[in-house]
Amino acid sequence: MIKTKKGIVYKFVLAFWLFMGVVKAHAIDNPDAPDLIGEFVKREASYLLAIEDPKNSTSDYLVAYNHYLNFLNKELEKAAQEMTSKLPDNRRSELIAAQLNWVKYRDAEFEFIKNTWNRKSFGSSAAISRGDYRASIVRDRIFQLLHYTKNF
Repeated sequence: MIKTKKGIVYKFVLAFWLFMGVVKAHAIDNPDAPDLIGEFVKREASYLLAIEDPKNSTSDYLVAYNHYLNFLNKELEKAAQEMTSKLPDNRRSELIAAQLNWVKYRDAEFEFIKNTWNRKSFGSSAAISRGDYRASIVRDRIFQLLHYTKNF
């Protein structure tokens, strides 16, 4: 009985590590490239601290999320330009098309968020949820572009 359990555990652990190897099989990062993600995380820290301030009123949260989203939009533009500059000509147009399609997706998500998380349904916390959800959509795209870029 114990031998059977060890065999099952061994197979499970082996399968897990094989799975992780497949999941993590991305292109090898350039070790000489700057840490774009780490630099971004440092730049966004002050905005996150402003959002997480326990003394915030609802209006303070709204202002903090608005500043953060403005920051994220600028960072998104920088990340897209950086990635575009690294690509060969025949891939640039594909990234530009992908980015334009992503903007359509973002706009549709923002509309859904605006219509769903409203004061009537969620009270005063609706504005905070809207800010958080919108910021996470843009932040995720920035991370995706930075991960792409670090491979060059």
